[in-house]
Amino acid sequence: MNRHKLTTLVLLACMQFAGASVALATGENDRQQLHGLLDEFMIGASSNDRATHERFWADDLIYTSSSGERFGKQHILDGLADSEHSAEASAEYRATEVDIRLLGPDVAVITFVLVADLPGQHRQHYLNSGVFTRHGDSWRASVWQATQSSEQADSAAQPN
Repeated sequence: MNRHKLTTLVLLACMQFAGASVALATGENDRQQLHGLLDEFMIGASSNDRATHERFWADDLIYTSSSGERFGKQHILDGLADSEHSAEASAEYRATEVDIRLLGPDVAVITFVLVADLPGQHRQHYLNSGVFTRHGDSWRASVWQATQSSEQADSAAQPN
């Protein structure tokens, strides 16, 4: 093989490696951004913060609740308006066992266990799955599924 062909092959290999490194870095940045978004949402949802819900949910959201109801973003926002008039303390939420999978440059799936600590009640666990789509330079949840965890029965017997 002549020197020119060898140099060309080495340059091509370096370019592929550099491209793969950029893709890995971009993927890690997206995972960090999504994890941060989820963490911010848990804090905002704990205080029924409307702005947090506005940022988190896509306008075309399809949400399937743990009770089997299906609704969209506006239903969630309307529910927040109702809770603002309630003197009842809200739950404190946190996400555990978070798994983030990038399915392309603009689609991701997050699964996690939602732990809800309700004032004066027992801890509740829900298995949550969300499909996120990129909207400009931010992510929004487009599809959501919440299922009451089988751990629920175990945790109901245990006080917080």
